[in-house]
Amino acid sequence: MSSRPAPPPRSLSVAELDLDAPDGNVLSLRPAPGGPPLLSGGDVYALVRLRGRPAATVTGTVPEGQDAAGVLAALARARLATTGPRSDAERFAARSRPVPEGPPPRTSVIVATRERPGSLARALDSLLVQDHPDHEVIVVDNAPRTTDTRDLVTQEYAGRVRYVREDTPGLAVAHNTGAAAADGDVLAFTDDDVIADPHWLTALTAPFAADPGLGCVTGLILPARLSTPAQILLEAHGGFAKGFAPRLYDPAAPPADEPLFPFTAGSFGSGANMAFRAAALRKAGGFDPATGTGTPAKGGDDLYAFVAVLTAGFRLRYTPEALVWHHHRETWQDLRNQAYGYGAGLTAYLTATLVRCPRLLPALLARLPRGLAHARAMTASRGQTSGGGVPGEHGTHHHPWPRSLSRRERRGMLHGPLGYLAARTRGGKR
Repeated sequence: MSSRPAPPPRSLSVAELDLDAPDGNVLSLRPAPGGPPLLSGGDVYALVRLRGRPAATVTGTVPEGQDAAGVLAALARARLATTGPRSDAERFAARSRPVPEGPPPRTSVIVATRERPGSLARALDSLLVQDHPDHEVIVVDNAPRTTDTRDLVTQEYAGRVRYVREDTPGLAVAHNTGAAAADGDVLAFTDDDVIADPHWLTALTAPFAADPGLGCVTGLILPARLSTPAQILLEAHGGFAKGFAPRLYDPAAPPADEPLFPFTAGSFGSGANMAFRAAALRKAGGFDPATGTGTPAKGGDDLYAFVAVLTAGFRLRYTPEALVWHHHRETWQDLRNQAYGYGAGLTAYLTATLVRCPRLLPALLARLPRGLAHARAMTASRGQTSGGGVPGEHGTHHHPWPRSLSRRERRGMLHGPLGYLAARTRGGKR
């Protein structure tokens, strides 16, 4: 007798819970930025903060009529007792955290966009209230079909946001254009579908002041909403989060737990939350214009840049204190497209790395069989990186990753090298 298909996941409210200590009192409970008010009962996904600092996530059901803060705080205390600052991993992370030396450097925030003025305005509003003392915001209007983005930036944000137009489609091209127009010592990049925490930019850029050899910093990405099955499924199987422990990647001391380093670039961070020392990005050659959304390669622009900076001799740091809230795509077709793009971007960036840095060929070939096996495993499990507290809980398979999406991702992996070469043929080569 065949088993019944699993019911679609229920929507969850997204919230922030702040405690004064791992086993302490509740300081506040509020909806995620831009999200609807919390309901009196139902499923809730919550970021747990410790006096404002991101520490974990929890998921729980708040019975009708019960105090949501009390229910979520009990779950948070239990999680922090095993995965919070008292754990060996967090104690190690605390020792490896840099101590900022002076104010964060002058920073340019670059947002590439195409025909999404509504979400762009939401992102810009969050970028203009950052506590970073010295930064500019640049919007790169990529291959626009209308004047909507230009009108928004030049009219609603005149004098506060710079507008730059780039007619060649492609996210990497747009990022390079923004970098060329920027005047910051550090270049921060985010997407038009995020809301940045007010401390995001300071947390993302302060490590550069503490470590002259640092070339790149990435940060934490959490879901802004979990309203549809596609959004919940993506987050239940990894999403964009890389956990709550800071991590330093040093090419001079490769991490023992990552034998494929530096070619597992997806573990370093994501393009919606990254910053580069401008000089390091220039030395690494910038973004490869034949990669990224908007090109036949479909993606891989951020992964390529991470590896390029590392192979140029710079260090990369992941810091969860630099937080943005990401609006995941809502529909099943969006998720299908995303799965295909993930696969294509992975092999496109590997192809770009070989083409642009042939000296890495021996190291890459030595790691490639294990790397592809790892990638295939990831398409089935979607990773276990956020430390729990996600819809369905990582590893429990409450919301199994459909085989059809794994197949889509594998097809994308086959497409990636061809897409990259097609993009170079069409003008991505430089």
